Amino acid sequence: MASPDAERPKPEDFLRLIEKSRLGKLKVYLGQAAGVGKTYAMLEEAQRLKKAGVDVVIGWIETHGRKETEALLEGLEIVPRKKVEYNGRTVEVLDVDAIFKRYPTVCVIDELPFTNVAGSQHPKRYLEVHDLLIAGINIITAMNIQHLESLHDTVLRATGVDVRERVPDRFVLEADQIVNVDLTAEELRERLKLGKIYPADRAAAALENFFTENNLNMLRELALRETAAALDQRPRTGPTSSPAISEKIAVFTSTNPVTTAKLLRAASRLAGRLNREWLAVYVRRKKEDPMRIPADVQRHFMQNVQLATELGGSFTVVENENVCEALLKFCRDNDIHLVVLGTTGRRWWQFTRPDVLQFFLHHAPGIDLHIVDPNN
Repeated sequence: MASPDAERPKPEDFLRLIEKSRLGKLKVYLGQAAGVGKTYAMLEEAQRLKKAGVDVVIGWIETHGRKETEALLEGLEIVPRKKVEYNGRTVEVLDVDAIFKRYPTVCVIDELPFTNVAGSQHPKRYLEVHDLLIAGINIITAMNIQHLESLHDTVLRATGVDVRERVPDRFVLEADQIVNVDLTAEELRERLKLGKIYPADRAAAALENFFTENNLNMLRELALRETAAALDQRPRTGPTSSPAISEKIAVFTSTNPVTTAKLLRAASRLAGRLNREWLAVYVRRKKEDPMRIPADVQRHFMQNVQLATELGGSFTVVENENVCEALLKFCRDNDIHLVVLGTTGRRWWQFTRPDVLQFFLHHAPGIDLHIVDPNN
């Protein structure tokens, strides 16, 4: 059996991608938790690229005081961080303007899910990376699997941790290369005990909380699965290629912000596993006109429209007084045979909406239902 290093994409592969397009290429090192070696792997690649004559710089890196990681910075050009004032103190931020001005072939930027300080041009680091890619700068970056948007509910349910810094699935899974940096739970916990990830005081608490063996095994499985899914979705060419699956998945949404967000993530996960396009649909009646409903309800509704897009789907609003019939017609018109919907009783729909689940169970032959309980 081939070793993990033999299967890992080589720096030369990424270099060939760079040469194919003027738009920047994105490479993501993905791991199940802090300490698996993502930063180390990125710096190893940066050193190999430099030896190959590639103009590579470090835009942002966090070594967390790990000496073996810091040693890999030797000889690499580092773009100085920008210092800004925030809440009466000086903080360091990624200097995007300096990277634009320097305009390297490849820029290494760690901690992709990072949230910027208030007042920054972009609230999230992945949006800064997006700007650099558009400008033609190739990016090597890293993140942990629990920061993937569609996995928020899964991670919260399994670990009890509400991960607030999240990156849209589409941004990560459409990267040109994804490399899974893998360690067993036993190896990772041992590194933690030896002080290679956190200081001793933090390590003890981490071992009892997030870094439990069950949590790490679950996150490792998710990381491996997401990497495999991303590879499976890559377009295939040649005489043996199979035609892409054209069937679509629909998810029925409401104006309930929490429920709808969970359904959107569930639909995104299902569509990813089946390699299908997915659409979110909402049937709006006259009394639910944006001018009539409370402003906070409309704001949350628009946030979920944006979330659907970030997760790789699209959002459609249908104007109709008969919710059930409109949803069924939408499915028929769009050749949809698989629907995601929630069930918590009739409270699932805002404005005392009809029981869509019961309607589809009795009046929609040929349409399969994927039922999600948003309370779990």
